[in-house]
Amino acid sequence: MGLKVDTVIGFDFGTVWTGIAIGLTLTAQARPLNAIKSIDQKPNWPAIECLLKEWQPQKLIVGLPSSMIDDHHPMTAKALKFSRQLEGRFKVPVELVDERLTTRAAYEMAIESKQYKTKQQIDSIAAMLITESWLRGDKPTSR
Repeated sequence: MGLKVDTVIGFDFGTVWTGIAIGLTLTAQARPLNAIKSIDQKPNWPAIECLLKEWQPQKLIVGLPSSMIDDHHPMTAKALKFSRQLEGRFKVPVELVDERLTTRAAYEMAIESKQYKTKQQIDSIAAMLITESWLRGDKPTSR
């Protein structure tokens, strides 16, 4: 009997760029992919469709922004809408993960590695951190 290995794609949704990461349940690790440029502050659905066709994930993970005091962040409603649209369009289950401080951690990782990172790269590193959080089994956030 073989191990079931699932592929997951994580999203750090934004109105300019959406960071993307790919992860495997077997290793509980993820790696950043190229961020996707939004179209008029809305998701680039054709690019997302190509991504999902290429990787054929079994689950999608979306970072849910919130403030440090658990209030909704201005992007919370947009991320929730994005997650519902993802699931509705592509029929792949979506789970939400608290993304608090992931962008800050992504910037810190870039500084520590002494490599300049573009905003797009930072967003995809944040998506990697969101994905790895889910892969580690951190409690999903309810919609």
